[in-house]
Amino acid sequence: MMDTDEKNAAARHLVVGEAGDAGARLDVLLAARLPALSRSRIQALIKAGHVSEGARTITEASHRVKPGQSFAIFVPESEAALPQGEAIPLTILHEDEYLIVIDKPAGLVVHPAPGNATGTLVNALIAHCGDSLAGIGGVRRPGIVHRLDKDTSGVMVAAKTDAAYAGLQAQFATRTIERAYAALAWGVPQPRAGEIARAIGRNPRHRKKMAVVARGGKPALTRYRVTRTLGGGAASLLECRLETGRTHQIRVHLASRGHAILGDPLYGAAHPAAARRLKPETRQAVAAFPRQALHAATLGFAHPGSGRMLQFKSEIPPDMSRLLEILG
Repeated sequence: MMDTDEKNAAARHLVVGEAGDAGARLDVLLAARLPALSRSRIQALIKAGHVSEGARTITEASHRVKPGQSFAIFVPESEAALPQGEAIPLTILHEDEYLIVIDKPAGLVVHPAPGNATGTLVNALIAHCGDSLAGIGGVRRPGIVHRLDKDTSGVMVAAKTDAAYAGLQAQFATRTIERAYAALAWGVPQPRAGEIARAIGRNPRHRKKMAVVARGGKPALTRYRVTRTLGGGAASLLECRLETGRTHQIRVHLASRGHAILGDPLYGAAHPAAARRLKPETRQAVAAFPRQALHAATLGFAHPGSGRMLQFKSEIPPDMSRLLEILG
């Protein structure tokens, strides 16, 4: 939602429902009265809390209009198209004229988005690489070939030239990229090594979540193996290898088998049955862990310039290492 200063800086429109508008959807009414705004743009404004009736904010595009209702629509000023460089420290594993490989810390958002316009990896890369990133891979995501969730740590590669971007993107598309993750999960999967091949799509009941779906999803394949059993079988350390790259893939696949990642705010149960095996102080330490315990440990690919095979590794970060010690 917008605060008072933001609303004062925005363009303001007022639309009043008439007798003939009774029962119409709010987004349909506003699109008809404000032809300069597309219906999808209006739906986004409603969802973002920029439409109100009196003191009440309307957040449902399907809100049914009543005659005499007066709706205020605030259209924020356009943001700068190109993210600005920011001096954010980076842990660089490799860099040349084609690409840069970094070890992303947990908590760092990869590219600007609503709610995270600054302080992202893209802002850091622009400051570090300068004009070489301009136009590569899109204005809002210059150089970004793939991404990690905000609270997933580990190895990422970004392109510095158009040729490198195309070459890396082709390897992701043909699934020749090597990607291995370390995951702390509840319970011990059976069998202890195997694969999960289940389509993933948008969760129909929770639009911010993904889910294993019977229809309409995209094929997804995760291979896993247990590398260590923890807490008397309450949890395990897994190596997960991605054969596809769907949004939240490892998190969704493991949760679908009853082995959600520890600390996962979206897909993990607050008090899973496996936690009952832990001592109270251990259970408390796990509950206090502030993120999903997932780390991109290995990334391998053919260099888009030389063709030479490269492999980069990142050790499990200190916060996950401490959790391992507590569970062990």
